[in-house]
Amino acid sequence: MRSWLASWRFLLSRRWVLFFLAILLVGYATWWLGEWQFGRLEDRKERNTIVSANEERDPVPLAEVLEPGREVKESDEWRLITVTGEYDVDDTVVVRYRTRKSAPGVEVVVPLVTPDGTTALVDRGWFATDNPEITHTDLPAPPEGEVTVTGWVRRDGTGDSTQVNEHSTRAIASGPIGEAIDREVFTGFVALKAEDPEPTEDLEPVELPELGEGPHFFYGLQWWFFGVLALGGFGYLAWDERKHGPRGSRTTAKKRSGGPFSGRERQSARPMPPSTGTMTPETNDDAGDSRNAATRPNSSGSP
Repeated sequence: MRSWLASWRFLLSRRWVLFFLAILLVGYATWWLGEWQFGRLEDRKERNTIVSANEERDPVPLAEVLEPGREVKESDEWRLITVTGEYDVDDTVVVRYRTRKSAPGVEVVVPLVTPDGTTALVDRGWFATDNPEITHTDLPAPPEGEVTVTGWVRRDGTGDSTQVNEHSTRAIASGPIGEAIDREVFTGFVALKAEDPEPTEDLEPVELPELGEGPHFFYGLQWWFFGVLALGGFGYLAWDERKHGPRGSRTTAKKRSGGPFSGRERQSARPMPPSTGTMTPETNDDAGDSRNAATRPNSSGSP
């Protein structure tokens, strides 16, 4: 038992302790990232459940769901509503840089003024154009006069992209748009489903959310696999050092012993020049034809 414990004593060295702490840090990070992905998966499932339920419910009047100054509830997003009023085309707001299938375009938000004067922002749909500075005069016009709109409730966008500049923005938010057009508006906006009466020219319909679960489950498994791989790698390296000793000492010992071959074996392993079969230069029988004839001794013993 003592000999077995002694063989693992190297794990208490400074190098292995630091290595083990690094592996623990990696393991915790991969566990946390996996949990984060599974949390996103649960959030998406809850959102999909809300969206599916709201899309199937009967429409209700807009005022039952939205009101000025009250944030839209998460449980009310994609709730189907109806509202009646008149479009204020001159205050149309263009949402720039909205692509569909790689095609450039804009979304068109038109204020709908209700009988009590409060305004609902209606996203009427998408229009294909490569001109982000397009104005309402170049866009399909909504129906004139009193219009009944049926649509889905949407929550406001956030961040710097909601800033409105000359009736143009990057994301729809009722607060900045209400200030830009100087009107009291319902918080949130309406994604158009249908209008009565119908317009002369339609925009591309608003895109409904995808209800898939996305790649979060596989991302979570992937992070956990990385953690298990790190722990397994630590175990393998520890086993390898216990069995064969430190890698550095193995390399030093090999150099001292001259590597896998002894000196005599290395010497014999050197390549030899190819044999010519003889060391005597080839000559001809006739002295006049031989290159070595001039060096042969004559009968007197002199060249």
